[in-house]
Amino acid sequence: MFFEFGIKDIIDIVLVALMLFYIYRLMKESRSLNVFMGIMVFVVLWLVVSQVLEMRLLGSIMDKLVSVGVIALIILFQDDIRKFLYNLGAHQRIQVIRRLFATGDKKQDRARLKQVIMPIVMSCMSMSKKKVGALIVIQRATPLDDIVATGERIDATVSQRLIENLFFKNSPLHDGAMVIANHQIKAAGCILPVSHDLNIPKELGLRHRAALGITHESDCIAIVVSEETGGISVAIRSEFQLRLSAEKLESILTQELE
Repeated sequence: MFFEFGIKDIIDIVLVALMLFYIYRLMKESRSLNVFMGIMVFVVLWLVVSQVLEMRLLGSIMDKLVSVGVIALIILFQDDIRKFLYNLGAHQRIQVIRRLFATGDKKQDRARLKQVIMPIVMSCMSMSKKKVGALIVIQRATPLDDIVATGERIDATVSQRLIENLFFKNSPLHDGAMVIANHQIKAAGCILPVSHDLNIPKELGLRHRAALGITHESDCIAIVVSEETGGISVAIRSEFQLRLSAEKLESILTQELE
């Protein structure tokens, strides 16, 4: 057995260990660690009973539970599985490959990008001073067509005046989220998935939870202006950056969108 153990077996063990570690970390982040540990205990017992002790009756019962349990786990952890697959597809190296094959005039793209960023920054600063609540979602690689469909379609040029008017307190669309995609305001009054993460500070409201929720499911950027404090926050990759100045907000948007 010792001489049959080769480099292929080492790679196999390392890959399985990495996979289990990644699943462990994912379960820990989603507060499902106890469930994961229970599954691992059951798998070990199943292997011992069926392979080592060769108990046929108990082993066959556990085999049936495993075959049905796979479907149950997919239903139970569908959000975590989707997040895992998204993170796999949105890995930084894949983003680098996308940039290598990107075409177009970089100077022109930066100029167009600035025409989008500056109205967003200026409107956020203005709404912050007036303590007008706002939630702006900027689409990147992952399409947000399902989110756009929940709101009112606009398809307008990004401008400071339009953003402020849409989030004006008496506007019928001020409670929802605005979606910006392809250098345009696509829709307003959109409904976002709400994050139920218990680690979110209690002083952050529903807009912040919605901003974090949409970044769980896509690579978008979510900007929040607090109605209570006027503070400006940005959610990216399921993480918040709070109490931002105009310069910091512009820097983050420029860096992330370029």
